Amino acid sequence: MSEYDVDVAILGAGTAGMAAYREAAKLTSRIALIDGGPLGTTCARTGCMPSKLLIAAANAAQRVRDTELFGIQTQAPRVDGAAVMQRVREERDRFVGFVMDTIDDIPEGQMIRENASFEDDHTLRLSGGGTLTARSIVIATGARANIAGPLKDVGDRLVTSADIFDWEDLPGSAAVFGAGIVGLELGQALHRLGVRVRLFGRDYAVGPITDEAVRSSAAAVFEKEFPAHWHADTKVEQEGDGVEVRWSDADDDSAAEHEERFDVAIAATGRRPNVDKLNLDATSLPRDEKGSPVFDALSMQVGASHIFMAGDSSADRPLLHEAADEGRIAGQNAARFPAVYRKARRTALSIVFCEPQIAMVGASHKDLTEAGTKFATGGVDFADQGRARVMGVNSGLLRVYAALDSGRLLGAEMFGPSAEHLGHLLAWAMASDLTVDQILQRPFYHPTLEEGLRTALRNAVQGLGMGPKPPLRSIDCGPGC
Repeated sequence: MSEYDVDVAILGAGTAGMAAYREAAKLTSRIALIDGGPLGTTCARTGCMPSKLLIAAANAAQRVRDTELFGIQTQAPRVDGAAVMQRVREERDRFVGFVMDTIDDIPEGQMIRENASFEDDHTLRLSGGGTLTARSIVIATGARANIAGPLKDVGDRLVTSADIFDWEDLPGSAAVFGAGIVGLELGQALHRLGVRVRLFGRDYAVGPITDEAVRSSAAAVFEKEFPAHWHADTKVEQEGDGVEVRWSDADDDSAAEHEERFDVAIAATGRRPNVDKLNLDATSLPRDEKGSPVFDALSMQVGASHIFMAGDSSADRPLLHEAADEGRIAGQNAARFPAVYRKARRTALSIVFCEPQIAMVGASHKDLTEAGTKFATGGVDFADQGRARVMGVNSGLLRVYAALDSGRLLGAEMFGPSAEHLGHLLAWAMASDLTVDQILQRPFYHPTLEEGLRTALRNAVQGLGMGPKPPLRSIDCGPGC
């Protein structure tokens, strides 16, 4: 009989932890899935799904406002905030219910509804007072909202995405701090639902965009829709049942300070891995300057140890499909240990569901530049792209990057209509190791938004010295389409 209580202990029953559990369960029944709750995964409870429910309502209201462009007169939409949030909560609970059904099917004794921390490399102290030993361990404890310095004294008027989706009604106003993925999605959605919104960012970041041309295009479009400050110095204080925000813009030579009152302050200032309460000091694991375990992204193994990382707790690729992949790799390796294998990862793909959408595929402009990669760039401005103009969604910029030596597509950054779909096409093309010329040999139907992608690819061909340069602004219906 083994000297350990279980073969594999998995800390966390989120997306990564559940994926690790399913894989490990194929190889051993001696498993402990440990999570003190709340259960239901970040995606279903406070992330992907409830945020998209809020965005769907916001975009429905916006479509009503936009009908005048097509000669259709309608009354301004009346947003029933209570009804909006009721649907968000009900559908959110439905998605969470599906996850809970899966957890309920776990065999008795394998699910431990407690939290755990390390006593040593193989021993876990449970929050109920007991201990458990494991031959291998997967850390899949997820992440939580990171509250930046200026927001720490805001009190109960400070909310995060973990709080918003429990609202029973919409606030009258909100100051959104952070211009990353969460800040852009929530800020724009609340604005479109009639909430007075002002967004405060730092370091001129606009979502995950690293290409300055794409970033500038996105910033200009957002600024036309709602007040946004991409690099502001802020002071935030709770004032009665609201918050007082004072700020100055870095680009304002007068250094003038502005002041505005809001019902709530929304923290969208990033997330931090939930590893700080695991008592990692009791282990021999190698850790980085922030105290997180150092692991191999292709095996998820921490050093040469029997411990593996997965999901948002690793802070590597905090996306659901990546968390699931990491969980599968970690679960298999934990169960097979010491027979550890390394698995190639999927082509990087991330999407921001603002409007227009943002998509990042493969290597970013920053990745390629910092690596010293020699590449050509091709782009398309959607202002005059034919199908985009027809639909009244003609704004944004798409840029693709191709290797100078081979013509192989390396990456893309885009802000534009249907970026979620164009991003998938490009990710599949990169996963197939296609060159720009090979992609151009695929069919592009007329008139479609994909023709805009074709324009960008043709620009890249010209940059590679392989063909004539098409116009950056193209309606895609001239001779030779």
